[in-house]
Amino acid sequence: MKTKKLILLLLLACCMVSCNSKKKESEKVNSEKETYQKQDSITFSFVFLGCNRVDRHQQNDTTATNASTANLSAMKRIWTEVANLPRKPELFFFLGDMVLAETDTINLNNQLAAWIKLYNNTDFSPISTSNIETVAVPGNHEMLYWHDYNVPNHDEWPLKGATQVWMKHMADFMPKDRDHITGNDSINNQMTFAFTRKNIGFIVMNTDTYNAPTKENPYGLEGQIPTNRIITKVEAYKNDPAIEHIFVLGHKPYYVDGKPHTGHHGIPEGPVLWPKLEENKVTAMLSAHVHDYQRMQPGNKGTYQVIAGNAGSPGPAKFFGYTKIDIMSNGEAKLTAVGYDVGDPYYKAVPENPSSVRDETILSWTKNKNLYQKN
Repeated sequence: MKTKKLILLLLLACCMVSCNSKKKESEKVNSEKETYQKQDSITFSFVFLGCNRVDRHQQNDTTATNASTANLSAMKRIWTEVANLPRKPELFFFLGDMVLAETDTINLNNQLAAWIKLYNNTDFSPISTSNIETVAVPGNHEMLYWHDYNVPNHDEWPLKGATQVWMKHMADFMPKDRDHITGNDSINNQMTFAFTRKNIGFIVMNTDTYNAPTKENPYGLEGQIPTNRIITKVEAYKNDPAIEHIFVLGHKPYYVDGKPHTGHHGIPEGPVLWPKLEENKVTAMLSAHVHDYQRMQPGNKGTYQVIAGNAGSPGPAKFFGYTKIDIMSNGEAKLTAVGYDVGDPYYKAVPENPSSVRDETILSWTKNKNLYQKN
């Protein structure tokens, strides 16, 4: 009898030890899960995109656009999807070519006014009441004019008065706390500015800053930026211990298809600017202009060039959509490109084509093994 009791007590003790062991293991797993989730929580999020204007041949096609010359179906869908994200981004950057313009200040004035009406129409644009801060950046279609002059490989030039028209309509889409150029150069350079949000430094460039015609350049020069000012701000953010990530944004990129460009597709000052971005560990340069989505890490390390010019303008992009960057609590910057297959014609609404993740990666400073495969 005593032996049976002893055996029962031993079995009960083993059971209790096993249960305690399982409980501790469960608590450990839950603790590790909570720690992992905490590390992976989003502390700040922003969206960027550009190039939504229609082609010249569609500017009077009411099935494609209205007085704004925006691709209506793409713009409405993107604004709606971003506004309905489970975790709304704090910032939304529109990186230029939101209107067709590129002719004269009359067209620019009228099209920007119509664009703002679209933005403020809550039925069309739920993002306008979403509390997401929208920052607008001019592109070549807002800053230049196009002509048929017989000039080899060059047909866009600075449009006098475009800066004033932009500021008249779009000043409310620029952060009130921005740090911008003052003094003699302030009028032409006021669309290049910097601001911070949490631990992030944003430097916004007007990549087609107005410059007057000269004897050497009778039409002025396209692709001009206040390079020294931008570099100075990049260095200041790098030396600020409160800033953990720096992003430089502008309409035109420097790298396209993995190669540097200093002509119409890129930035003439790129060879001066890019090394400074890498030297100061800028996370990424974010651009549009090319009607495509591209993610590159020139030199297979360091600063990224991301092009998100796939917001609705015709071109090589196979999907229209937006790109989002989440800053994580563990310090990582996670990029996600979301989009839907382009319809035929490109301005056709295609609700049957679902939006999905087209690219996703951590913007690592070392070589990124997760290369973007165009699809």
